[in-house]
Amino acid sequence: MNICVFLSAADLDDRYTRPAREFAELLGKGGHTLVWGGSESGLMKVVADGVEEAGGRLVGVSVDFLAAKARAVAEPHEMVIARDLAERKALLLEKADAIVIMVGGTGTLDEATEILELKKHGKHTKPVVLLNSAGFYDGLKEQFRRMEDEGFLPLPLTDLVFFAEEPVGALAYLEESLGTQ
Repeated sequence: MNICVFLSAADLDDRYTRPAREFAELLGKGGHTLVWGGSESGLMKVVADGVEEAGGRLVGVSVDFLAAKARAVAEPHEMVIARDLAERKALLLEKADAIVIMVGGTGTLDEATEILELKKHGKHTKPVVLLNSAGFYDGLKEQFRRMEDEGFLPLPLTDLVFFAEEPVGALAYLEESLGTQ
C-alpha cells in the first residue's frame, strides 16, 4: 500500500514521536510505501527515517518554498516538488491508497479537512485514519460527532474517518479496508 501521512514537521515530545516511530516501523516492515510531505525535520523526519530503516519505500511531495528542507532521496525512493500547497495536496492524494492523519498544526489540519471534504463529496473513496496519539484529537473527534449529530454530515462519521488510538490499530484498519491483510 501507498500510505499518505499528514503530520507535523516540528520537533515534538515523546508522547507524539513514540507512536509515529511505531507506525513507521509497522509500515516499513509491512512492505508499504510512505507518501509524505518530504520534510527532513521534526515528526516528518521521524516517520521517514523509521519507514526507511524498516525496509519501506519513501515517496515525498514537497513544495517549492520548502524545497530546501526536503529530504535528499535516491532510488528506489522518489521526491517531487510541487508548485504550491494546493498542488502538493493533490499529488499526495493521487499517489496514496490510504491516508493517515497524525498530530500536527494548521498545515496538517488544512490537509485533513480537505481530504475529508473531498471524501464527503465522493471525490475519493480512500480510507482515512486519524491517529489520536496521546488524545491529541479528542476535541476534533468530539466536534465531528457534534457535526454528525446535528446533521452537518451527509454520511455517517464512520464512513468518513476512522479514529485509531494506537498505530497498530491504524494500520490494521487500512489493511482490512484495502484487503491487504
